[in-house]
Formats: sequence, C-alpha cells, structure tokens
Amino acid sequence: MADLSFEDINDKYFDVLKEIGNIGAGNATTAIANMLNLRLDMKVPKVELIAVEKIGSAIGSEEQIVVGILLGVENDINGSMMFLMDLPSAHHLVNRLMMRDPEYNEDFDEMDLSAIREIGNIIAGSYLSALSGLTNLNISPTIPYVSIDMAAAILSVPAIQFGMVSDNALFIRTEFSDDVAINGYFILMPEGESYEKILRALGLPV
Repeated sequence: MADLSFEDINDKYFDVLKEIGNIGAGNATTAIANMLNLRLDMKVPKVELIAVEKIGSAIGSEEQIVVGILLGVENDINGSMMFLMDLPSAHHLVNRLMMRDPEYNEDFDEMDLSAIREIGNIIAGSYLSALSGLTNLNISPTIPYVSIDMAAAILSVPAIQFGMVSDNALFIRTEFSDDVAINGYFILMPEGESYEKILRALGLPV
C-alpha cells in the first residue's frame, strides 16, 4: 500500500488526532505545573492540519524571535516533532524554574538553555505519552536540540525535510497561564509510513 499522508485523512481520522492533541496538551500542562509547583489554567488547544509553508506565519510574524525545541521520534514510528514558544513565554518559564525575578530578561546562558531543554523534554514526553497510550506503540523522543532565532529560520530545515513527505503537518496551538499567558506551538511531523502505523494501531481502516 502507498504511504498514507495527511491529505488522505478524513474527518474521522482528524478527530482522533485532535484527541491526541487535547490529551497531550493536558498532560503537558499538568507536568509543567508540577515541575514549577504552581497552578496552571489551560485553554482548549486548537488543533489543525496546516500547510508546511504556512507554519511560520501561523505562529505570528516569520521575523519574530522564538525558542524552538526540536526532537526526533523513533522506535515504532519515525519522524520529528517541534515545540515553539515566543521569547516572553520562554523567559517566564525559565525564570520560574530558576526562581528568579519575574522581570529578569537577559540573554539565555548555558544553564538557561539546559532548563529549556528539560522543559522541552517534559512537554514532548507528554504529547508522545498521549500518542503512545492511545496506540500502544513504543514511541521515544531523541535528545532535544534548542534553537533561538527568527521563526522562519527555525522552521526552514524541518519544513524542507517534511515537505519531501507531505504538504501538511499536525499543528497544535496551546495556551496555559498562571499570572502570565504562556503560548506554545506543537508540530508533529511523522514520516509517511508512520501515518498508516498510527491509524492502524488506533483500529482505523486505512
């Protein structure tokens, strides 16, 4: 059978992917709240299939500086995933984790980047745990890579790689907050064969 792509996914399949996004966002919010020992309120995530070339504009200006956490996905399925935050959100999370003055806004140092990688690990693990729990597939993240740059620059490499497989990606917009709104964007980019594995594991005909 030919590789299944997002273009082949009908509304029924998309509802399942949306549920994965909702559970993953809920898990991520709970994990970050426990990590920072605070109460977080989460808005309902917005889940959509989006053209790869439009991801940059979907998170705001392509010239906006963002923090990107890129990981590989391996074992039963393969691909990559990315979590993006705007700079104010990243600074807020790092300052809470490092128990700093909330107004601290200096450039990230190596310790800050390590904290961001840990936050990325927790968030990525939450989404992958949701996907793994619903599919019973063994799914593991690789070591995260952190980049701070314009959105267009951060997204250029995965967009090129993923564009070879499909025109669209699963895009999840999340917002959670304590006293500050924290905006995050989760992008799942499984390789073509992995779409079929995920849907078969969910008991859906392909």
